[in-house]
Formats: sequence, structure tokens, C-alpha cells
Amino acid sequence: MQENFDTIIAFAIEREKEAVAFYIDLQGKTNFFAQKEMLKELESMERGHITILEDIKKRGFGNITSKEVKDLHISDYIVPEEPGKILTYQDIMIIAMKREEASRDLYADLAKRFDGTETGTLFARLSAEEAEHKLRFERIYDEEVLKNN
Repeated sequence: MQENFDTIIAFAIEREKEAVAFYIDLQGKTNFFAQKEMLKELESMERGHITILEDIKKRGFGNITSKEVKDLHISDYIVPEEPGKILTYQDIMIIAMKREEASRDLYADLAKRFDGTETGTLFARLSAEEAEHKLRFERIYDEEVLKNN
């Protein structure tokens, strides 16, 4: 049982490290300070997930809870195009929404797979946090991209 737990936590940590690398990479593809700062903030949030997971690995689950997060469903209807070398603000928003959506869905599927267990609750929490990130991008996209087009 412990081996399975360690494998699951290691998998989740690796996914979060990939997210950190993703946001660092995006920071190098934008020319605007505000965009870089937003991406740094998201990088920091993903690093926070790593810290949470590493703490769970060391100390156990403790008191993990999950919550319901609103979804604007904007990314559901966007078909991303291949971005250029320098990303536009819209490119960054679309890529980030889609990535957060994929992470949310992965963790939600894992939560269902481990339903009724502490592991399931952990994945439900991670899914909710990724949903919050997606919602943040959707709100920005709605306010700053859709309203200007």
C-alpha cells in the first residue's frame, strides 16, 4: 500500500514540476512585464502544490478538503492555433487555459479512481486548485481578450 501511495505522490509532484517548467518557459516567450508577473505568480502557485505534496509524502494526509470551483467553460470552445516564437497575450491565455483544463481533468479522473479514499480527496483538491487557475485565466480572457474583439 505504501509503495502505491509513494508512486501516486511522485506522479503528482512530477506533474506539478512540469507545470512550473511550463510557466517558466512561457515567461521567456512574452515581452510584457504584466504578463511575466502573472506567469511568475502561477509558477509560484504550482511550486506551492509541490510543497503540499512533498509535505503529504513526509507527514501523511492530515486534514485535506476539496471545494467546488466555478467554470466559465471558455476554454471548452477554443481551438488553439500554433503560436509563433513570440506569444501574443491571447496565445498565452489560451495555452494556459488549456493546460490548466487538462490538469484539472487528469486530477478529477484520478480522484474518481480513488473515490472514498484520502488519495481521492487529495486528487479532488488538486483538481479544484487547477480549476481555480483555469477560472482565473478564463476571467482574464473574458475581460481583456473577448471584450476587446
